[in-house]
Amino acid sequence: MEEKYETLKIQQESPNSGVFNLIINRPSVSNALGLNFFSEFPKVLNALDQNPTVAVIVLSGSGNHFCGGIDLKSLAAMADDNSGDQGRTSERLRRKIKFLQDAITAMERCRKPVIAAIHGACLGLGINIVTACDIRYCTKDAIFSVKEVDLAITADLGTLQRLPGIVGFGKAMELSLTGRRFSGDEAKELGLVSRVFGSREELKEGVRTIAEGIGGKPPLAVVGTKAVLIRSRDVNVEQGLDYVATWNSSMLLSEDLTEASSAQKQKRKPTFAKL
Repeated sequence: MEEKYETLKIQQESPNSGVFNLIINRPSVSNALGLNFFSEFPKVLNALDQNPTVAVIVLSGSGNHFCGGIDLKSLAAMADDNSGDQGRTSERLRRKIKFLQDAITAMERCRKPVIAAIHGACLGLGINIVTACDIRYCTKDAIFSVKEVDLAITADLGTLQRLPGIVGFGKAMELSLTGRRFSGDEAKELGLVSRVFGSREELKEGVRTIAEGIGGKPPLAVVGTKAVLIRSRDVNVEQGLDYVATWNSSMLLSEDLTEASSAQKQKRKPTFAKL
C-alpha cells in the first residue's frame, strides 16, 4: 500500500478501520484522467481486494470535482495513432478501447464493495466510473453529464451498458443523446444515487458511517451479495437462482454464520475474521 501512484492515492479511514478511501488525485485538471489512470486503477483495486484489512472501498475525488472526464490530450493521442493501414489501425484502436473498458470493469471484479462519493463535476468518464460502482452518493451541488456525444464519441466505457439498468432505458437514452447537465437532486430522482448530502463534509461523514456499517457485517455474505447481484443482473431469474444456490452451497456453512447466530442470541456485537 505504500506504492505511489500518479493519478490515485489511498488512505485508510483510521488505523483499525476496514474502510479505505481511494481518491482520484489530479485536482489541478479537475481530475480529468489520462491513459496512465487506466493502467493504475485496476492494479490499485486488485491490491485493495487482496488486502484482508480492506472491507469497503470509498471512491472520491480530490480538489473541487469528482472527475472532469477524460484528458483530451490522451484522446487526441489515441486518435492520431495511424499506421496507414486502416484495418490494422482500427484493430489496434479496438484493443485500446477494450483495455480502457477492462480498467473500469475492475470495480465489478473487485470482491469488496466500492462506494462512490461524488462532489462537484462528474462528467463523461466520471459517469462511466460511477455506474460501475456498487453504491453511489453525492452532494447537492454535484453536476452530472453523459458528455461523450458532445465530443463526437459514442460512450464506450460502460455508461451505455450500465446506466439503463440503474435509471431505466428511456431516461438513459435522453441523458446520453442530449448530454445535458443534471444536478445531485435530479440524480437522486433518477435513481443514479441513493442519497444526496448537503455539503462535502456531510457526504464524507455520511458515507464513512455507511461504509463502516457494511464493513462490520459478515465478510462472506457481503462479497457474496455483491457477486450474486452482479451475476443476476446479466442472466434470467432461473439462472440467477441457480447461481446463488451453487454459491451458498459452498460458502454458507462458515464461521461467519456461527458467529452471527451466537452474537444475536447473546445480544452482543459480532466479530468476524478478515477475508
